[in-house]
Amino acid sequence: MTVHITVVGLGPGGTEHVTSETVRAIEAAGRRYLRTARHPSAHLVAGAESFDAVYERADTFDAVYATIVDQLVEAADEHGEILYAVPGSPLVLERTVRELRERADGADLAVELLPAMSFLDVAWARLGIDPIEAGIRLVDGHDFATAAAGERGPLLVAHTHANWVLSEIKLAADDSIDAGGDAPVVILKALGTDDEQIVETTWADLDRTLEADHLTSIYVPELAAPVGQEYVRFHQLARTLREQCPWDIEQTHQSLVPHLLEEAYELVDALQALDPDDPATEEHVVEELGDLLYQIEFHATIAEQEGRFTVADVARGIHDKLVRRHPH
Repeated sequence: MTVHITVVGLGPGGTEHVTSETVRAIEAAGRRYLRTARHPSAHLVAGAESFDAVYERADTFDAVYATIVDQLVEAADEHGEILYAVPGSPLVLERTVRELRERADGADLAVELLPAMSFLDVAWARLGIDPIEAGIRLVDGHDFATAAAGERGPLLVAHTHANWVLSEIKLAADDSIDAGGDAPVVILKALGTDDEQIVETTWADLDRTLEADHLTSIYVPELAAPVGQEYVRFHQLARTLREQCPWDIEQTHQSLVPHLLEEAYELVDALQALDPDDPATEEHVVEELGDLLYQIEFHATIAEQEGRFTVADVARGIHDKLVRRHPH
């Protein structure tokens, strides 16, 4: 038997942005669920069970999304038909909806999405921008360092729900912002509500201008150079060498072990010889760090070709481990 999940969007803010179709679907639903009750229109979904507690318990956002999807599918299996309400539009940066649709592929699960207004519609109106003509890229603030890699802007960055997220974005692009700390950036907060704020500030003050919350996003008019440009170039070169260089093609994880050890020892020697008064010793450390980094990239590239994991998995793994070890 096929079970059914209807997904509705609560719009960018006030109830005036919620469609009548969505209101009818909510009223007709027997079992209702909210991704978060922290939304100005969440009260429309009366009697709903929210997943806010999942955010508090989980270590990573990936774990949050996986748990929500698991619980929604279990609820649909139990009740046959449920309604799931999300902020904004179901198709704009909604990981849980994307994972639900993937789960439904080939399974006895039907996922129906009702059209909804997103915060994007309000953002374009407030900024006075045609996003198609301007070529604006929408980026998730949690993945800014990787999602914006290779981009020059303009960018609209969503999910900037806390000042520490703004700080991470600022640090990720510090070298890419034209004119340094004086470069303009626009903070958009609580769009479509009575508390709406549109604040023009500078890159240097991005995380000091106001208190960000779950309805905050930012608009970056231009990046002087792509975020992560140097590493993206390096990663692409490593793949090219693996595909075209006769020596690189022949290497395996095992054959590279002696080289990995050699580069590690050479880095240790460079660190021990480091002299704060001698810039040449710093250059030596930079060189040896690069040699060791290439070994890490080389192993990840081999694994990527074998369909096992990628350097992104390596970075994500150490990132999440550090977050677990440092709750602050």
